[in-house]
Amino acid sequence: MEQETRNKISDYDLSDVTDDSSDDEDIQPQVVLPLNFLDPLTPEERALVQKQLSAPTQPSFRVANNVPNVKETVEDSKFVPGNKSKQFWNAGEFEAEGNHVETVTCNMDRLRVNPQFLHSNATSHKWALGAFAELLDNALDEVCNGATYVHIDVIKSKKDRSKMLLVEDNGGGMSPDMLRQCMSLGYSLKSTQENTIGHYGNGFKTSTMRLGADVIVFSRCRGKDGRSPTQSVGMLSRTFLKRTNQDEIVVPMIDYKKEGGRWNMIVRSSPDDWRHNLDTLLIWSPYSSEEELFKEFDLIEDQGTRVVIFNLWQDDKGELELDFDTDRYDIQIKGANRDEKKIEMARNYPNSSHFLTYSHSLRSYAAILYLRVPPCFRIILRGRDVDHHNIVNDMMYKQEQIYRPVTDSVKGQSQPFANVIIGFVKDAKSHIDVQGFCLYHKNRLINPFLRVWNAAGSGGRGIIGVIEADFVKPAHDKQGFEHTEAFDRLKKRICVYQKKYWAEYRCKIGYAQGNFNAQESGQPSNKSASDSGDNDNCAQPIAKKVKRVFQELDAGDDRQKAPEPLPKRRDYTQPPESQVASSKINHTQDHSNAGEEIEKLKKENLELREKLRKFEGVKVADLMSELQNVKDRNNVMETSLKQTQQKMEEFDKEQESLIDLFSEERYRRDQEEENLRMQLKDASRTIEDLVNKLKQQEKFSI
Repeated sequence: MEQETRNKISDYDLSDVTDDSSDDEDIQPQVVLPLNFLDPLTPEERALVQKQLSAPTQPSFRVANNVPNVKETVEDSKFVPGNKSKQFWNAGEFEAEGNHVETVTCNMDRLRVNPQFLHSNATSHKWALGAFAELLDNALDEVCNGATYVHIDVIKSKKDRSKMLLVEDNGGGMSPDMLRQCMSLGYSLKSTQENTIGHYGNGFKTSTMRLGADVIVFSRCRGKDGRSPTQSVGMLSRTFLKRTNQDEIVVPMIDYKKEGGRWNMIVRSSPDDWRHNLDTLLIWSPYSSEEELFKEFDLIEDQGTRVVIFNLWQDDKGELELDFDTDRYDIQIKGANRDEKKIEMARNYPNSSHFLTYSHSLRSYAAILYLRVPPCFRIILRGRDVDHHNIVNDMMYKQEQIYRPVTDSVKGQSQPFANVIIGFVKDAKSHIDVQGFCLYHKNRLINPFLRVWNAAGSGGRGIIGVIEADFVKPAHDKQGFEHTEAFDRLKKRICVYQKKYWAEYRCKIGYAQGNFNAQESGQPSNKSASDSGDNDNCAQPIAKKVKRVFQELDAGDDRQKAPEPLPKRRDYTQPPESQVASSKINHTQDHSNAGEEIEKLKKENLELREKLRKFEGVKVADLMSELQNVKDRNNVMETSLKQTQQKMEEFDKEQESLIDLFSEERYRRDQEEENLRMQLKDASRTIEDLVNKLKQQEKFSI
C-alpha cells in the first residue's frame, strides 16, 4: 500500500511548484515532506497532526469548484456576436447563448456576483473620458511606490488585428493577493490613506468595463522584502462569461514566483487547476501562448502593471465609440460630446481651448485633471507627454477668496477651508460664452467648469474659477459631488462671489457699467442709485433735503416776481342823504390814513423778504456742509475698511502657511510612524518564521 502511494505522488512533477507563503500571508503554505514520511506515526505525533488539521483556516479570496472545461469551449469561441452586443448602452441585455457548458471540478478564483452586474456597475460612467480618469488615478496613486509615468496607447491584437487600449505604469505592481482584491468589488486599502485618490474599491471594474467588454491585467511586484518577486495575470472577461453562460463571475488567474533566475508557477490549489486557468486565458484573451504572456511581462521590467482592454465598445453605426484617427496623439469621443463649432472656436481662442474641448478630447481633459502633478511623474498619451495646465494661468483680473464652511467645531482640529480663485478668462473681451468653476477634491478634478449662475442675459459671461474643496464628498464615479447640504451651501457662496465680481469688473472687458436688474443679480434694483451713480447710502437723505430746499427757493423767487394782490375794497352801501355831509367831511382824512398804511405794509414786506433770504441761505449752507462732512466720513470709513481687509488677507495667508507647516509636519510624523510600524511587523514576522522553522527542524530531528 505504501509503495502504491509513493508511485502516485511521483507522477506529479513538483520541480516547478513553489509556495508563496513568505510573500502572501493569506495563502496556506505547502508542507515540506521529509524522508520516510509514510512511516507509522507514534501516538504523540498522531495527536499533533490531528490538532493541526482541525485548526480553522481563513482564505483571503473565495474560490469556487465549478468552472467550465476550457477544452470543450474552443469551438464556441469562434462565434462572433451581433453588433448590438458590442454597443455599451445595449450590452446590459445579458442573455444566454447556446447550451450551458459542461463543467469539471476545478478551483478558480471567482466573484460571487452575476455577470450582468459588470455592465450595470459600469453604467455609472455616462462619459467615457471619466473612465480613463479612474485608470489615471490608480497610476498616480503609485507615485509613493516609485511610479514615474503612466502611458495610454492603442495597440492591435495579434489574433484578429482589432484595436485595444493599453494603460501601463511602473509603480509598485500587485502581488497575487492584491490582484485578486483589484478584481473583486469593494476592496480598497486607499480609503485610510490621505494622499490617495481611490476610495471605494470599484473604479477599476467600472472604468474598464465602460471602455470594453474584456480586460486582462499583467502585474509584476518585487515583494514585501524586495527580494521575492512575483508576477500575476488575471482576466475579467464579459465575453467569456456570456459565451459559457455563467451565472456568476469567474476570474481566471495564474501566478509566478522567481527563484534562482527562473519563473516558477505558484499553485494555490492543484497543478491541474493552474493549467485550467492558463488554458482559459489563452483561449479568451488576445494571447495564444504562454510565451506571449511572458513577452508582456518582459515589457514591465522590474515592477509595474499593464492593463489591456479589448473588444472595445461600438456605436449605433457599428464603429468604435472612441476616435483614434482624427489626432494620432489623442483619443477622442464621437457623438454628442463632440461639437465642431467649439473645436473651431478653440483654434481662435487658445486661452479657452480647455473649456471648449475637454468634453471630447482625452489630452485636453488629462491636462486639467489634476491641480498639481508631481514633478517626477509623466502622463504619456500615445507616445507624447500631456502638458499639465492650470486654469489659473488663463485668468486675468484675478481675485482670491477664502471660503470657510459651517461645520461642527472639534477642539484641537483645524477648520476646513477652500481657496477660491476667480477671474475673467483672457479671451473674455471677445464676449464668448465661457464660464464655470473647476471644483477639485484632493487634487483631482471632480466638476469641470460647473455653472452656478444661469443669468438670462450676459451676466457672468467670461468668468472662470478654481476651487479645491476637500470637505465635500465626491460621488462614486468622481464626476460630481454628492448632493449634500455642504455642497449646496458651497454653490450658493460661489454664485455670490461671481455676482460681486461681475458687478465690479465687467466694465473692464467691455460690458456697460449699468446697474443689475433683479433678474440678473437676484437683488431688487434701485433706480435712484443707478441714475445718480452714487453708491453712498448715507448721503442719500441729505441729498433729498437739499433738493427740497432748492425747490422751495425757486418757488419763493416765483412768488416775488408775481404781481402783488390789490387790497379788497369795503362794500359800501348807498348812504342816506342825511349822512352825505358827514362822509364828505371825513373823506380826506381816511384817504391820507390809507396811504400811510400801504407804505408801512410795503416796508414790512421788504424786511420779511430780506430775512427769508438770509435764513434760507444759512440753511442751504448748513446742509451742504453736512453733506460734505458725511462724504468725508464715508471716505475715511472706506479707507479703514480696505486697510482692515488687507490685514485680514495677510492674517489668512499667515494662517494658511501655518496650516501647511503643521500638515507637512503631521504627514512626516505619520510617515515615520507608519515606517516604524511596518518595520516592527516585518521583524515580528521574521521572528515567527524563524521560530516555526526551528520547531519544524526540532520535529524532523526527533
